[in-house]
Amino acid sequence: MYDIIIIGAGPAGLTSAIYAKRASKKVLVLEARSYGGQIINTPKIENYPVAPNISGFDFATNLYNQVVDLGVEINLERVTSINNSKEYKEVITDTNVYKTKAIIIATGTQNRKMGLDEDKLVGKGVSYCATCDGAFYKDKIVAVVGGGNTALEDAIYLSNIANKVYLIHRRDEFRAFESLVDEIKTKENVEIIYNSQINKINADDKLESIDVIDKEEKITNIKVDGLFIAIGRNPENEIFKDIVELDENGYIVSYDSCHTSVDGIFVAGDNRKKNVRQLVTATSDGAIAATEAIKYVNNKK
Repeated sequence: MYDIIIIGAGPAGLTSAIYAKRASKKVLVLEARSYGGQIINTPKIENYPVAPNISGFDFATNLYNQVVDLGVEINLERVTSINNSKEYKEVITDTNVYKTKAIIIATGTQNRKMGLDEDKLVGKGVSYCATCDGAFYKDKIVAVVGGGNTALEDAIYLSNIANKVYLIHRRDEFRAFESLVDEIKTKENVEIIYNSQINKINADDKLESIDVIDKEEKITNIKVDGLFIAIGRNPENEIFKDIVELDENGYIVSYDSCHTSVDGIFVAGDNRKKNVRQLVTATSDGAIAATEAIKYVNNKK
């Protein structure tokens, strides 16, 4: 029997683990992939207090090591469901069933797809991670699709590697930080294509070109060696839809205290309904969710 099981080993989940373990609780972290969450792909973090210019990989690794050094148990297992029908709760994975008094859901988000069967070309010209795959496109032609912080960060990063970068955005202005917008406009090898979206991906065995359609429905074919998709993310809450309340976009409905609609189940990070999704708010959620879970467990005694 665990006191608290945390589902997800991103910044929110790992921060929850630190707070719960320091409160002398028996804690288990379950993660389907690897530690770090989406921040691990960020080349440089510039807006986190006291840690300027650290890479996302280093930040996540330091956080993971801090949790491990505290003695927290971390298992790489995919959670498939939660059973809340007993006096205690059960977390079911693809290999085990765990009993716990409280649960913190910190599953984060996953890459949003364009709906053009792009996943068939991952590793063959299509990527969701510029810092992971950008080096393969040195002196080549690439395109980035999206208009948020990640898209602009990717385009800026790739501008220092590729010969030419097309930045394709469906609106006439970006949703990214003003500092990123100002920087992207200084890059001479970045061509911004506004009011447009990708209509078709052309490939044989690997990516060859993309068809871009504008608001006048004019289609332009652009030859590219690589396509980086950064059009947002979706919450990974599908398996919890019959357990806790979700909003119309699939985010877990919660209060500022990170309580969900179910007693003893808490949520932390980007997969909960909130206005700001940043690294600092993820770690803040982790601290709050763990504190509330600790109170819940203590009251159960």
